[in-house]
Amino acid sequence: MISTVHNDPGQALLERVPTHATGVVIVNLDRIASNWKALSDLVRPAECAAVVKADAYGLGAEHVIPALSAAGCATFFVATLDEAIQARTLAPSASIYMLDGIVKGAGEAVREARVIPVLSSLPEIEEWSALSQTRNDRLESALHVDTGLNRLGLAASEIQSLVTGQHLLDRLDVTLVLSHLACADDPGHPKNALQRDIFNQLAPLLPSTARSLAASDGLMLGKPFHYDLVRPGYALYGGQAFAGGTTPVEPVVAVYGKILQIRDVAPGQTVGYSATWTPQDASRIAVVGAGYADGLFRHLSRASENKVASPPAIPSPTPAYVAINGQTAPIVGRVSMDLLTIDVTNLQPAPEPGDLVELIGPNLSIEALGAASGTIGYEVLTNLRHRFHRVYVGAGG
Repeated sequence: MISTVHNDPGQALLERVPTHATGVVIVNLDRIASNWKALSDLVRPAECAAVVKADAYGLGAEHVIPALSAAGCATFFVATLDEAIQARTLAPSASIYMLDGIVKGAGEAVREARVIPVLSSLPEIEEWSALSQTRNDRLESALHVDTGLNRLGLAASEIQSLVTGQHLLDRLDVTLVLSHLACADDPGHPKNALQRDIFNQLAPLLPSTARSLAASDGLMLGKPFHYDLVRPGYALYGGQAFAGGTTPVEPVVAVYGKILQIRDVAPGQTVGYSATWTPQDASRIAVVGAGYADGLFRHLSRASENKVASPPAIPSPTPAYVAINGQTAPIVGRVSMDLLTIDVTNLQPAPEPGDLVELIGPNLSIEALGAASGTIGYEVLTNLRHRFHRVYVGAGG
C-alpha cells in the first residue's frame, strides 16, 4: 500500500500504482477535455484545434487524442510524420496538420498517411505540387507565412510570387494559412501587433483560405488574434505561460516520487555529488527515487548549494521545494540520474520510506518547477519520462 499525500488525488488512484514503483505520473484526461471545451467557448466562433505534438507534450498521445476527439475536437496539429501517422490512427476522421512540413523526398509518404502538411518553403511547395500533378489530385495543404519569428515560414516576397507569378498553388487545395507569434506570452509586447498587421497584409492574398495565428498564449490576446482557428497546446495540459496566469484552464498532471530511505546527516558532512550542500546542524535527509532520468532537471539543486534553506508554508512554496503532507521540504544536494535528496529535519509527522513526495501537483505548479530548473513549463512537461508508473483519470483512463 502506498502512503497518502497532501491533497491525495484519490485513494483509488494510489491503489492502482504498483508498490514497487518509485514514482507516478497522474494525467487527468477529463480535465484535458474540459480545458479544450473552455478554450473552445472562449474563442467561438473560431474553431479550437489541439496541438498534440511531442507525445501530447509528454502526457501520452495515445490517451490524449481519443479523449479530445470524444470531447468534440476535429482538428489536430503535430510536428512530424510519425506523429501524424499515430494521430491519424487515433482520430481517423479528423484533420491532421503536420507543422514541420515535408522533409525533402518524403512527399509520397505524407500523401499515403492522409495528413495535411504545413508548407513553409518553396521547395516543399514544388514537391507537393508536382506530386499533386502526378497523382492528378489537388492535395490538401496549409501554408506557413513568416511574420517575424524567423524560423519556418514563407517570406512575404515568396507569397507574392506564389499568388501572382507561379501556378504551383493551382494544383493544391490550400485549406489554411497560418503564422506563429514570437512574444504572445507578453500581452504588452509591441511585436504582437506588428506580427498581426503583417499577417493581415499577407493572408488576404489567399482570400478563400481559413486563417490561424494564435496558439495557447495568442488566443488570450483577444478576438483580433483568433481568426478562423486557434491552435492551443500547452494550455490544454494546464499550462499557464500567459502573463498573470489567467488562461481559463485547470491543472492536468501530477507527479509524485517515493521516499526510498531516511538518513541522519551530521553537521559538516556533505550530501550528494560534488559535495555542494553541507548542513549546519544535525539533519534528516529523505532520499527520493526520482532524478534527471525521470525528467527532473539537475539545475533544481542550484538554489540550495552551500546553504541551508528555510521552507515557506504552503500555499506559496518556492520552486526548489517539494511538498509532503501539507508541508514543504527543500531539495538539497545535486539531483542525480535516479535520486534526489530533500531536507525533512523539521517536518512533523516525520516522513517515512514509502511516502509519496509531490513534485508537480496542487502545491507545486509546472511553472514553479520550470522556474526552479532555469527553464519553462513546456520543457518540464515534454521532459517527463515513462519510467514512472502512469495513471490516466477519466475518458477510459
